[in-house]
Amino acid sequence: MKISGRNFIAGTIKDVHKGSTTAHVHLEIAGGVIITASITNESVDELGLAPGKKAHALIKSSDVMIAVD
Repeated sequence: MKISGRNFIAGTIKDVHKGSTTAHVHLEIAGGVIITASITNESVDELGLAPGKKAHALIKSSDVMIAVD
């Protein structure tokens, strides 16, 4: 697969929590860090996402903000 995005991070699916229309997919990457993606239940099914499956997080963002109290 070729893709123009640069924030392409490999990991393993830790778990998938389906809601009524949207699922939260937890991807464990290096160092035990978890990335959570909110995607449609249809996408979960089409991609065959399940715990233990290898996957990649593709992060697209125009900016990152940091806030403190």
